[in-house]
Amino acid sequence: MRLVFVSNYINHHQMPVSNELNRLCREQGGSYIFVQTEPMEQERVDMGWGKDLEEADFVRNYWEDEKGCQRLIEEADAVIFGGCEDEKYIEARLAAGEPVWRYSEPLYKTGRYRFISPRGLRKKMHDHTRYRKKRVYLLCAGAYVAGDFRLVGAYGGKRFRYGYFPAFRQQEPEKLMAGKDQASQGQLRLLWAARMIDWKHPETALRVAEKLRERGVNFRLDMIGDGALCRKTQKQAEALGLGGQVFFPGYCSPEETRVYMERAHIFLATSDRQEGWGAVVNEAMNSGCALIAGKGMGAAPYLVRHGENGYLYDHKNPRQAAEIAGKLAEDRALCRRIGFAAYETVRTLWNPQVAAKRLYECIAAEIAGQKFPEYEDGPLSRDLRCL
Repeated sequence: MRLVFVSNYINHHQMPVSNELNRLCREQGGSYIFVQTEPMEQERVDMGWGKDLEEADFVRNYWEDEKGCQRLIEEADAVIFGGCEDEKYIEARLAAGEPVWRYSEPLYKTGRYRFISPRGLRKKMHDHTRYRKKRVYLLCAGAYVAGDFRLVGAYGGKRFRYGYFPAFRQQEPEKLMAGKDQASQGQLRLLWAARMIDWKHPETALRVAEKLRERGVNFRLDMIGDGALCRKTQKQAEALGLGGQVFFPGYCSPEETRVYMERAHIFLATSDRQEGWGAVVNEAMNSGCALIAGKGMGAAPYLVRHGENGYLYDHKNPRQAAEIAGKLAEDRALCRRIGFAAYETVRTLWNPQVAAKRLYECIAAEIAGQKFPEYEDGPLSRDLRCL
């Protein structure tokens, strides 16, 4: 199979799956190429997003070799396309009826009321709806993607659960949990990690901390990140008298953040619907954290089974997050069980190896004109709920 992935640029959330797809294609005598359509922003480079590129011999830059990259796209057996608004890269394939797997976050992150825009609807119908009966399929990078595309009548039963898949860290769960307890020395450790901007809602983490203090819980909350609301959030913590319990390490690399996660008992993921996916959900669950996640985050309804391997709450009601945290603080055995189940969810299902294998199998079946494999849950299961 000659497989080409076209996106704006590759990052550490896509690299693990790309490495697996590259391996699978080459083992079967085929090839895998990732075409970047634009250079990565310097801000992302400074954050360490592009450091793995030197080891990726399958990456090509469209701006350096337009004709060569376009030839790869048009001659591929299948193309995965996402993270790029310009349709020019796949126009020839679509016109020829060649298979394309679109990879998309939600269309209406700020509200589905935008669906009524005539101009926007015309573009969605041009780019998507008219191909609903063609060899075009949708990889949903978030639980609200399928519902958005249903509004525009696109892809029908060809909408598949997918997402982003940070590197999976294989660990011994008992040792992982013991390490958390050893590092905390009896203190409940909570973690929040994101850019400090409005729709990430750092204030919700402080609301949780305030309620835990009222309950007399011995805890520590680390809030990793920087951004427009950083200083405001720090001042708010001081005003609430949380200076001795809430700490602000600043920006940390992905590797450093994982270390914090592996020491934390509870992870607070407080974004709203503007968080198309939210890779911290995967990472925190992989790290054995009891996750409390806003249900508007794209990853949360896919990965979290409420009360079994994590908890969901309405981001408009931060009191719910505080109540869940209080429950976990009072029942540390429950907190531990949720963390175990979270780790197992990523180990067995939502990881790059499973995602790449299933995607490869589905693409191969489509090319061969065979029936798709049917998966009950996880990556490449059909998203029929359309939240």
